[in-house]
Formats: sequence, C-alpha cells, structure tokens
Amino acid sequence: MTTISEEEILASYPQVNAPTDQTGYTSNLTEEQKQLVIDLRKRLQELGYKSRLDDASMLRFLRARKFDLEKSLEMFVNCEKWREEFGVNTILQDFHYQEKPIVASMYPQYYHKTDKDGRPVYFEELGKVDLYQMLKITTQERMLKNLVWEYESMVQYRLPACSRQAGYLVETSCTILDLKGISVSSAYSVIGYVREASKIGQDYYPERMGKFYLINAPFGFATAFKLFKPFLDPVTVSKIFILSSSYQKELLKQIPPQNLPTKFGGLSQVTDQELLLNDVGPWRDPKYIGPEGEAPRSFQT
Repeated sequence: MTTISEEEILASYPQVNAPTDQTGYTSNLTEEQKQLVIDLRKRLQELGYKSRLDDASMLRFLRARKFDLEKSLEMFVNCEKWREEFGVNTILQDFHYQEKPIVASMYPQYYHKTDKDGRPVYFEELGKVDLYQMLKITTQERMLKNLVWEYESMVQYRLPACSRQAGYLVETSCTILDLKGISVSSAYSVIGYVREASKIGQDYYPERMGKFYLINAPFGFATAFKLFKPFLDPVTVSKIFILSSSYQKELLKQIPPQNLPTKFGGLSQVTDQELLLNDVGPWRDPKYIGPEGEAPRSFQT
C-alpha cells in the first residue's frame, strides 16, 4: 500500500465546506476564528508538530473545544500522543484483522454509499451482536484496533473520495445504528467496548459525526435519552435522532432512496452478504479515487 502524506491528500480535493450558516467551518469563519486557527497552528509548530496542521483539522479541534485555544491545544497534543502509543500512523499497513469475516456475522458493521450531503453512510446492527461467540475468536483489544483501522480508512480514503464527488469538503459520516432485537443482556455485554469506542471517537476523531440515527429503538429508549440530554453538548444532541420501527421516512430525508438498502426501506437492492463484502461508495469509483489510491478493503487478507 502506497503511503501518502495528509497534506498531499488534502491538496487533492476541495477544501471548502458546503455553504453553512454556522461559523467555525472553512466556508464560514469570523475574523476571530481565522486568528485562532493561525494561533493554534503556530503553537503546535513551536512544539514540533508537523502533520495534521491544515485549516480543516485545526477547526475540528477548535470546534470540539468551543474555540478555547488552550483546551484545543491540549486535545491535539493528547491525540498525537495516543496516535503514537496506539500505532495509529501505520495501522493501515500493520494491522490485519483476519477474523473480520467471522466477527462481522456476529456484529454486522459496514459502509454503503452516501447521504444527501455526500457523507459516507456507516451501518451497525447492534441488535445482532453476539459478544460471547465473538470473544472466542477475537479480543476487545483487536476489535478496538479494527475500529481505529476503519476510522483511518475513512479519513484517508473515504472522505477524500466523497469530497471529490460532492465538490466540497466532506468531513463527517452518517451513522445508522440498528437496535432491532437488542436485549438488556446483549446491550450490557458490549457496554465496555462501546464505552471505549465512544472515547476514541470523541477524544481522537473530533467533529467526525455528521448525523447519527438510532433505529428500531425499544420502547422507553427515547424517554431515557431525554434524561441524559442536559448533560450532553447541544451540538451533539442536534445530530442524534432516535427512531422507532417507523424510521424509513426520516432516513429517506437524509439518504437518497437509491443509496439506502431495501432492508432499511430504500431502493438499493443488496443482500446482507453483499453489504458486508462490497463496501460500495465513491471510494471504489475510479472517477473519485485520488493519489492516495483506493480505500483498503474492510475484509483484509
């Protein structure tokens, strides 16, 4: 696999976000925010950092910390320390999850096409999880390694291809978390993994969540979520949608019917096995694959 710097990747696709009324994005910055980007980059360069210092990256850390310069600096430094300790910078080359095809049947996770904003759409079928059987063939540590492998693949391959297709910078994903069939015992069994996975996403991949749909939510789930809303960041809450079994109409507001699998109420005719294996999206289309190359397959050899 050819290694290419992040700067080269960023230079190969549009750097301006889709027009937005919100400030703090590359397409809409106040003078104060522009200066904070300059100041954060300068502080990091003084500390010896040379990578991931582009405007979009600086803004993700600044937005995650409400444009507090010191807190954003601390978050970036902690992230770089974790990347070094976890082996993130070479994980796409070093980590091979040979057990993935078997694990996927017990915990289906996959990407399939894009939403109306050009984001890659990621699916997890949490209700099908069988952690007891999974841990016979893998470990939680390797599951987390695979999670980071997928994050890096998204950042280095999926998002650049999606950006080229959309014609503007795509920084986030759209996630569908299917809770159909989930039980208290199955949910409890994966709470440790979910907690660690959430920490990785929140602390080390800030501002990567665009939309988050929980579908087939059991009775009382939405009510319980309301109890936690006051403790969550309002921006994060605005991205989360809790839906019952009548979710198709809401999903189709965000995802074109031809891009949504028929099993979720769309028109994309694809089997469960094809969803797990085919990994369809602009990251597989030669028109949108840039100098970084085609995204590595989730099912690695």
